[in-house]
Amino acid sequence: MLIGVLALVLGACSVDHSGQDSSKETIRIAYQSFPSGDLIVKNNRWLEDALPEYNVKWTKFDSGADINTAFIAGEIDFGAIGSSPVARGLSAPLNIPYQVAFVLDVAGDNEALVARNATGIKTVADLRGKKVATAFASTAHYSLLAALNQAGLSADDVQLVDLQPQASLAAWQRGDIDAVYTWLPTLDELRKDGTQLIASRELATAGKPTLDLGVVSTAFAKDHPEIVDTWRKVQARALTTIATDPDAAAEAVAAQLGASKEDAAAQLKQGVFLTPEQISSPEWLGTEGAPGNLAVNLQSAAQFLAEQKQIDSVPDLAVFQNALYVKGLPDVLDQ
Repeated sequence: MLIGVLALVLGACSVDHSGQDSSKETIRIAYQSFPSGDLIVKNNRWLEDALPEYNVKWTKFDSGADINTAFIAGEIDFGAIGSSPVARGLSAPLNIPYQVAFVLDVAGDNEALVARNATGIKTVADLRGKKVATAFASTAHYSLLAALNQAGLSADDVQLVDLQPQASLAAWQRGDIDAVYTWLPTLDELRKDGTQLIASRELATAGKPTLDLGVVSTAFAKDHPEIVDTWRKVQARALTTIATDPDAAAEAVAAQLGASKEDAAAQLKQGVFLTPEQISSPEWLGTEGAPGNLAVNLQSAAQFLAEQKQIDSVPDLAVFQNALYVKGLPDVLDQ
């Protein structure tokens, strides 16, 4: 069954084999097309330049659920994935052996719930009985459930439809669905003729934050800690670029999204990007011997998923603390 699922997942992915040298070992990276430092690293080939003795293979995935499947099958080493799929991945029955090595961004206005203007829906409570699309097992799915819960609704009170971002846009344009919880850049297309009901920034304030995380296979990190260090350094460089040279950051993201530089700049402004110093703070990853509060955040997400019957049970906090890759922090992020 897993082989069949994996075939479907990888069949829907876009793999960049450009410049591959068959004599070199390959680092396999799963990425998603949302505005982030990860796209800056990819576009500028910083990892390739820092590790010339390796091939770097970038594979595009549509959502965290697909990335989890690829990790289970041992097809990738690093991945850009939301906190809710990570909480799910670290819980039974998946129990994926990976660790969080970086915080790419904290969801702000870059993920949101939007209703088609033609439906007349103005509030989350108005969604009762309506068709609402989201990518199942994603941070958007988690946030949608949290938004419904906040409005006194459950998943059973709406007609949930499992659609990836581009598919949800097509269904929206056909009028097949009434609302969508998704992320950029698709989100901006929906906003053109839709009403935003709630954004992940508001849910974070209400105690249900979501994040985009950089994870690494536990086995890969054990065998190649020096590569993980290099990967974290270039990711930290990307965060610094977003903060200090937004023009260069927008140019790189625009190239990866096939968008205008102006659109990319506007999309980057909707996310919350930490500084490298913040990432190794107690609030987030923490340091060696002192895992950060991100572990509590992930366990809280798992607790909510269990309450929503998305997973069977909630792992102990130690599971999430052990899943934070804090080796060498904070010094390894110094640039």
